[in-house]
Amino acid sequence: MSKNIVILGAGPGGYAAAFLAADLGMDVTLIDKERNPGGVCLYKGCIPSKALLHLAKLIREAKHSKNLGVEFSDPKIYPEKIIEWKNKVVSGLTGGLGQLSKQRKVKYLQGTATIKSKNSLELNSEGKTEEINFDNLIIATGSSPVKIPVFPDYSDKIWDSTRALDINKIPKDLLVIGGGYIGLELGTVYASLGSKVDVVEMTGDLLTGADSDLVSVLKKSIDGLFNNIMLKSKVTNLAEEGKKVTVMIKDEEGKVIKKEYENVLIAVGRVPNSKNIGLENAGIETDEKGFIKVNGKCETNVKGIYAIGDVAGDPLLAHKASHQGRACVEVIHGGKNEFDPKAIPAVVFTDPEIAWTGLTENEAKAKELDFKVCKFPWAASGRALTLDRTDGLTKILVDNKTERIIGIGIAGYGAGELIGEATLAIEMGANVEDLGMTIHPHPTLSETLMESADIFNGTATSIYRPKRK
Repeated sequence: MSKNIVILGAGPGGYAAAFLAADLGMDVTLIDKERNPGGVCLYKGCIPSKALLHLAKLIREAKHSKNLGVEFSDPKIYPEKIIEWKNKVVSGLTGGLGQLSKQRKVKYLQGTATIKSKNSLELNSEGKTEEINFDNLIIATGSSPVKIPVFPDYSDKIWDSTRALDINKIPKDLLVIGGGYIGLELGTVYASLGSKVDVVEMTGDLLTGADSDLVSVLKKSIDGLFNNIMLKSKVTNLAEEGKKVTVMIKDEEGKVIKKEYENVLIAVGRVPNSKNIGLENAGIETDEKGFIKVNGKCETNVKGIYAIGDVAGDPLLAHKASHQGRACVEVIHGGKNEFDPKAIPAVVFTDPEIAWTGLTENEAKAKELDFKVCKFPWAASGRALTLDRTDGLTKILVDNKTERIIGIGIAGYGAGELIGEATLAIEMGANVEDLGMTIHPHPTLSETLMESADIFNGTATSIYRPKRK
């Protein structure tokens, strides 16, 4: 077993790796600029955004209840209390991770670090520098929001995703640049709180990468929630003028439109935090986008140096980083592990949610696989009807030769909570009959997975499909 391990970055990948390494008896040093572990996910990403999305969901459900015979008065919004609650969630989780670090005897160092050689780095903490040697180094520095050079710097009026999470006011109107999951999630929050939200997206659809039939379910909802969605359009200029941001938008017909917004949110993707950390001093290779090159064992081209999470490439997901970090530690510890999952779930926490795992239909077609798509509309789900949320769809991709499940996609209320079962089915190599014969509780939304599986053989109870010959 190696003598020690240093982990640079204490996000979901970094702290998961550190805790497992400590549990295995290794000497662990964990370095991060924040007071406690947590990384972007806990401090500035998935946790605070989901807290705000839950609040937005409560507001929308209260309005929706009018359809069911119960009407509430319009909510009163207190931004300072929202921030107080969101910060309480964040501090509780990060503080808990700090306690777990102490319990596991992980040496946690607050500061920034620069790699100096193949076996050393320099820690800068409160203006003081210290050299730290390592036998093994895991780089888990994560990613940051893309900054578009031709646009003004971020400010009180022009936001990145981090700034958008600090709700100190509810703008009358907000432009979201980018129709990916970050832009749509934060747009959902502000639209639910009362902002008039416009979205500009360069491509021809929202959520590039997700299957269009799943995205269409979401579109029907946000068409009523958002003020305007402009596809095949591009923001050519931003300028702060007085209390407004003047925006020039080139639409799909090539016409340039001038608009004014109280605030603009730029959410056009993320870039790896691989610059200014000294990769060149150790000869660590990156690709053309700046992601650190790694193999299945998370090894870089330099012996003893590893990379995990966002900085090591797509998908940029916290849960991928956590599992990658644990696999990496087992490799360092001497195991024969390799990060090679059959499925990594993705969830967009809009309303309705969209989730998928394994292959998407687009990916399966690109691979020219022989497969069948089995779709179950939630209009035939008893549970969806009791929730008045029939705006859902569950689909399963089945290999025609082996009848194994190769992908599952869900669009609908609580889809993120359903995708775990789908991921397990793919990871365990289940065939479509396994899922169809698994008894699911009634009435639940999870039954839509069972019914989708039964559609493969034309035996679904709640919907008629001709039997396969």
